[in-house]
This record gives sequence, C-alpha cells and structure tokens, in this order.
Amino acid sequence: MNFNFKRKVLKNGMVIIFEKRKIPVVSVGIGVRQGGINEFENEKGISHFIEHMLYKGTKTRTNQQIAENIEKNGGDLNGFTSEEITAYWCKMPSNKLKIALEVLTDMVKNSVFDDGELEKERKVIFEEIKMRKDNPHIFVLDEIQSNLYEGTLGLPVIGDEKTMKSINREKILKKFEEVYKPNNLILCVVGDADFEELVKFAEKNFGNEKGKTFEQKIKLKNQEKILKRKGIDQANLIFAYHVPLSHDKKSYAARVLSSLMAGGMSSRLFQEIREKRNLAYGVSGYSEINNFFAYNSIYVGTTPENVKKVKELILEEFKKIADGFEEKELLEIKEKLIGNYYISQEDSQGQMVNLLVNELEGDAKYFYEFEKNINSVKLEDVKEIAKNAVEKFSFLALVPE
Repeated sequence: MNFNFKRKVLKNGMVIIFEKRKIPVVSVGIGVRQGGINEFENEKGISHFIEHMLYKGTKTRTNQQIAENIEKNGGDLNGFTSEEITAYWCKMPSNKLKIALEVLTDMVKNSVFDDGELEKERKVIFEEIKMRKDNPHIFVLDEIQSNLYEGTLGLPVIGDEKTMKSINREKILKKFEEVYKPNNLILCVVGDADFEELVKFAEKNFGNEKGKTFEQKIKLKNQEKILKRKGIDQANLIFAYHVPLSHDKKSYAARVLSSLMAGGMSSRLFQEIREKRNLAYGVSGYSEINNFFAYNSIYVGTTPENVKKVKELILEEFKKIADGFEEKELLEIKEKLIGNYYISQEDSQGQMVNLLVNELEGDAKYFYEFEKNINSVKLEDVKEIAKNAVEKFSFLALVPE
C-alpha cells in the first residue's frame, strides 16, 4: 500500500507529520512530549491535570468558546494523557482546518489556568479517580503497573488523591512553562490538507523557545498480589510480563505473542478458558510497548474460586508455546496482526494517534514499517519471550471480600 506521508522538523525543533487523504475530513492533533513517565512521584498526575486545564480557557477564549469553535463547525474535540505523551485533538470538516489549528494552538500556547476553574477541575479529576477505582476491570489494568515497576510508573497516570491535593496553580504553571515549547511539540494532521500550508502555519505561530522534560529511570520488578474488596461478585485478574522495548526488533515478537495468547475469540486463552472450560466471560490481552517501558498483560474476569485455576491455565499455555509453537500458527497470527494494522487506519483520528505515538519512537514513518517488521518475526523469538514470561511474571487479582 502506498501512503502519502510527509514529515518535517522545523528549526525550532517542532515536528510536523502529515498523511494525505481525499475524504473532506481532517484529524488534527498536537502532541506534547510529556506524560506520567516524566513526573516525580510527588507530582504524579500533573500532566493529566494540565491536559484538563487546557480546555478551561485561554487569553482570548473561554472554555465554552473553545468547545463552540470546534463543535459548531461540525467537529469533535478531545485529548488524552498517557505515560509518554499528552495530546489535544479535534476532527473537523477539512474546510474548517484553519479553525482547528487556531484553537489547538491557542490552547497549548495561551491557557490561563484560572484559579477558580482549577479548583473546579480538581473535583472533576477526583471523580475520575473514583470512577476508575470503582470499575474492577479498569482498576486492575491501572494497578498492574505497581506490580511491574518501582517509582513513578507504579502510580496511575491520573495520579491519586494525595498528589492531586498537592498540585496547585504555581506547580502547574511552572510545569507548563517548562515543557510546552516548540521543541516538545508534534503537530499531526491526517486528511484533506496541504502539507506546505501546515508548515507555514507552524512556522508563523510558534517561536524558538526551548522546553525541557525529565525522564525517570525505569526500575523493573515482578510481584504477585491479591486484593480484596466488598461489594463485588467477580474476581478480576491480570497476568503481566516484561517484553523488549519498541526499538528492539524482538518487540514485534512480543506483539505476536500477545495476539496469540489473548487477542480475540480465536486466541489460545479465550478458547481454553472461556470456550472449552466456561470459566470466564471476559478474556483479553493488552500490549504497552514503547521506547521507555514495555509489557504484555492478560485480563480475565472469573469466579473467585477459579482464580488459581485460571492462573495455572495461563502458565500452561505459555509453556506450550515455549516448547511447541509451530511455524503454521505463527504465519496465521502474522496475517491477523497485519490485517488489524490496516483496519486500524480506517479512521483518520485513530491514524493521527498512531502517527503521534510512532513519532515518539523517533520517526512517525516507522508506523508504515509494521507489516515488514511483523513478517520478520522469528519462531524462536516468540518462544523465548513465552519462556521468560513463565519464569518472571507479575500477577494481580481483585477478589470479593
């Protein structure tokens, strides 16, 4: 497949990435090289707090005007914070591209962080923390990192009540002014637009200020933990294991293994745990693989008395792969992943996120090498990662009290 992709690094360090599409829609995102991984433990959640505040008003727009400028022109507006990036995006009719660029630029340059709005938004984040904690599935997905990493990565990217109470306007402004500079920004557009016009807009509207970010040293660990909670009937468990970082070609073997084990209804563990034994409703797999940290995880929702059995079945399946995984099955999984890769590009907003994330790996063009990298995965590399998962893993279960 041919991709109409362009990329340019401006003199100020800002990166412009673009994929041309003929449909009259554009997805526009500004990514900031700042996330939970760049935070100290006592400020965990500050990147996410800043993300919320950028929608609350600038020097020239109120929070309502920010939303209206996008939505009354037919667009959607949102953002997200992860461990590696904070991003602000909107999806618009392509003839409204200028409005999208102006609003997002205003947000990342001119947000005012009004004290009253800040205190109101703090309450909103407290509710978001409660919402994630109250949902057992989301809770264990968040909590498993505390079994895999020491320090800041062991804390949720959203922060907790203690850190949220300690983050004031002064700390937010300091972080914003340190980080939100052109050399830490990525402008990504997917859709019907002109690349040279995007470059001209960025060169005109962003100066030469230099920002900084702080990267924490990652400390790995493996831990098993059983947590009890009143008011739930089902046990929610996560099995997780460290895998190679994204700049290592073997990281693609880890993606193959994740799909093989718990990627959909045809996966080994879905078939073994749900279809053959009826031990669970939900069986799913997740991969968190980037240049800073990487792990695969498997989620299962089951009855409390079956937690031990499900864990044994997971380990048994990994042992089978380590001992007897064959080329035919590998080829089938490769075909599945490559198909999923192309499907993921159907929506311009999803593709915009794909390119932003791959730019963090060094160059967004790496995204287009996915098929080649998956096809290069060797049988022995998948078996080796499976063997390591049996020997060193983390396990977390939230069970009824």
